Amino acid sequence: MRSDYTHISVLLDRTGSMETIRDDTIGGFNSFLEQQKGLPGFSTMTLAQFDSQNPYEVIHDFRIMSEVMPLTRDTFVPRASTPLYDAMGKAIIDLDDRLRKMPEATRPARVVVVIVTDGQENASSEFSKSQITKMIEAKKKELDWQFVFLSADLDAMADAISSGVKSNAARSFTKDRDGVSEVWKCLSVGVAQFCCNQVKEVTLEGSEAEKEKNKSR
Repeated sequence: MRSDYTHISVLLDRTGSMETIRDDTIGGFNSFLEQQKGLPGFSTMTLAQFDSQNPYEVIHDFRIMSEVMPLTRDTFVPRASTPLYDAMGKAIIDLDDRLRKMPEATRPARVVVVIVTDGQENASSEFSKSQITKMIEAKKKELDWQFVFLSADLDAMADAISSGVKSNAARSFTKDRDGVSEVWKCLSVGVAQFCCNQVKEVTLEGSEAEKEKNKSR
């Protein structure tokens, strides 16, 4: 494996309920992207969006981080409902297939899968929670993939943690400008520390203010 190489796959909810935080999500992702571009080492990104009209639409496929374009209102358009399990299943299979086709010496030493959603599963037809749980556990154990989950829905958070996402790699956020900004900043810090080998796994601590805000929900 290539020791200086990190791959980040971002699976972004673009269902209809994301409309209220559309601009905030665009801004949060773009800030995260800019920070990743400034890190040392080599990195690539896969960005995919999901909704019930298209459970897995790839926007960037293993693109060199410096070449990833920011999101805009033209490329992030909320619509339809939430096939969360289908999106996660397709993302894991797609990433696994891509990595297996790469020569061993060129594969990334670090792999991070980030799922961002504001709601709970309500439209999947191909994958179940039990299937996703097995897939996550297998990739964590076999390949040490890091799974990160950001959600505005507490039930979805509980589902993610019970499916194998570590509790310190899952964070809830409030559906407003401050909440979305805070959670993307938290993600940026956690991923940056992992990419720079400062920590062995991605954790999302966040600010004390946001922690207290989430406790009161």
